[in-house]
Amino acid sequence: MVHESSHPLVKHKLTILRDKETKPKKFRELIREISILLAYEATQDLDLEPIQVETPLAVTQGAMLKEPIGLVPVLRAGLGMVEGVWEMMPGSEVWHIGLFRDERTLKPVEYYNKLPISPTVQVCIVLDPMLATGGSASATIDILKRWGAKRIKFMGIIAAPEGVRTLQETHPDVDIYLAVIDEKLNNVGYIMPGLGDAGDRQFGTG
Repeated sequence: MVHESSHPLVKHKLTILRDKETKPKKFRELIREISILLAYEATQDLDLEPIQVETPLAVTQGAMLKEPIGLVPVLRAGLGMVEGVWEMMPGSEVWHIGLFRDERTLKPVEYYNKLPISPTVQVCIVLDPMLATGGSASATIDILKRWGAKRIKFMGIIAAPEGVRTLQETHPDVDIYLAVIDEKLNNVGYIMPGLGDAGDRQFGTG
């Protein structure tokens, strides 16, 4: 299922994020802030287990997350989203998967993967600001499924309809959480109107 945020704060921050005049420092801050807001939406259905907690006045019933969570940023652009989600779930494990898009074929090429031999978490949230062709997201989820992850979600900021469609076709069991779905891809695979290259704009390399 695809979840496109309607939150006013997301829309406000996304507008500043798109602005070509937004500098890398502010861009990184906005990525983190939008990720916090999206994490709230993406985690609404996580399983809980009941526990008792003692307040200064009495013992009451509470709840804690039942399963360990893994955050999987797709290098390098996904790194900016980790900090925000980690603020919400500081006990989460973080595992990096490195993919780059071949600019000739627009296909993902894996260059880094340090997942342990067997899964240490049951729920994985893949983090990538841009869902363009959907190739990198789909390849990352392929890797996680082969690893043995039982439940996977994808969280991004801007998506093209083509990327959403690809991810739905290749992994229909993966819920997709986005700030916005844009108009289309251009002829070189960039999201329109988009925001340019999310990695370059975060790290000042564009």
